[in-house]
Amino acid sequence: MTLLRQGLLAGRAVAVAGRSVSAVAPAGRRPVPAVARSLCDLGAAVHELDPALDEDDVKDWAAGIAPLHALVFDSAPTFADGGHEGLDAALEAAWAATRGVATGALIPAGAGKVLLIAPPAVERSFAGAARAGLENLARTLSVEWARYGVTAVTIAPGARTTDDELAELVCFLVSVAGEYFTGCLFELI
Repeated sequence: MTLLRQGLLAGRAVAVAGRSVSAVAPAGRRPVPAVARSLCDLGAAVHELDPALDEDDVKDWAAGIAPLHALVFDSAPTFADGGHEGLDAALEAAWAATRGVATGALIPAGAGKVLLIAPPAVERSFAGAARAGLENLARTLSVEWARYGVTAVTIAPGARTTDDELAELVCFLVSVAGEYFTGCLFELI
C-alpha cells in the first residue's frame, strides 16, 4: 500500500460486508483481510456488516452507526462455489446490503459510495453472470441514486489480482478522488 498517502481516509466511515478482517474463506481459499486492514491503515473507521442480515436489519444497523461514507460489499463468500444457488445468493445479499446501507445512512446524508466486488472469474459456473449482475446493479444505481449523491461501481478481480491490489483500488475509490467514478466496471487482470 505504498501508493496512497497515510491519513487519506481519515474521518471516513466504511461498512464492509463479505470477506473482511474476521472472515473465514471458503475451502481452499485464504482469508482476505487486506481490504479492511488497508482501509483502517489509511485512517478509515471500518464497521463489519453481517451479510446474512435482511434488508430491514441492515437499514437499522446502518442508521445506528451513521454517518457512513461507503459500503464495500464483497460477493465472493455468498457466491461460494457458484452455480444457480451461488448466483442467487450473491445478488440477493448484494441488493439487501446495498439498499439497507443506502436507505439507512447514505441517502439520508446526501452522499456516499457503493463498491460491489464481484467474485473472481475462476472456474466456477455462473461467475460471469454474477459479475454482469453486479455491474448492472452499479450502473442502474448510479443513475437512480445520483440525485441523492450516492455513487456505485463494480470491481471485477481477475485470476491474477492480488489482495493488496484489490485493497489499493478499494481505498482509492473510497477516497475523495474516487468520487468522480460512478456506473463503472473496474475489470482487473
